[in-house]
Amino acid sequence: MVDRPGKIVLVTGAGSGIGRAVALAFLAQGDSVVLAGRREAALAETAEIADARERALIHPADVADEAQVTALFDAAIARFGRLDVLFNNAGRGAPPVPLEDLSVAAWRAVVDVNLTGVFLCTQHAVRQMKAQSPRGGRIINNGSISAHAPRPNSAPYTATKHAITGLTRSVALDGRAFDIACGQIDIGNAATPLTARMSQGVPQADGRIAVEPVMDVQGVADAVLMMANLPLSANVPFITVMATAMPYIGRG
Repeated sequence: MVDRPGKIVLVTGAGSGIGRAVALAFLAQGDSVVLAGRREAALAETAEIADARERALIHPADVADEAQVTALFDAAIARFGRLDVLFNNAGRGAPPVPLEDLSVAAWRAVVDVNLTGVFLCTQHAVRQMKAQSPRGGRIINNGSISAHAPRPNSAPYTATKHAITGLTRSVALDGRAFDIACGQIDIGNAATPLTARMSQGVPQADGRIAVEPVMDVQGVADAVLMMANLPLSANVPFITVMATAMPYIGRG
């Protein structure tokens, strides 16, 4: 039997782009959603779009900050009493410069958000999912096409997304004895403000600058909902959702 709406969901990076689209999709099907992100005004805008403030908790937080993550999960449980789904979506990149020119500070900033932030949120989610009754829940990580193949001058982002794949596998293994399912969605060229540059042309592996197709971000939201709405006896460990014509298959 498919889980019915009414789940408690926490979405990081919910103020824009993929995070906003996914949060709105959960709210539209009747779930309650904790909207997490660094910009309170953007989170409030997401809640306003959904017109579901009674089922949305706005909580600004930087996932790279351990104390802020603790406060985020404490607030979520105080409001809703449990957690059924965590969507680890918050992420950032670094300036697209050659590896030898990248500062250690820029490297650490990406690792802190994309990897340590996911670890911190996952750690809190696992603790809660083990302790609650009925126990269990689902963790969905936003990987990326970059978890499979890099773009030029993207070492920090690519390294963290490869690491997320390892974290996904470990949590899926360690969590299954406690009814915790963990999966990863690898997304390619969803139309958001961050991918607007695709229409102007982006560097390719052969040195060319080429325009790349994008897809409606709603397709990503639909895929996340498909994963989240499965019963906990079923899991989608990995799924790739991408613009059909983007230069990924056959890249090289």
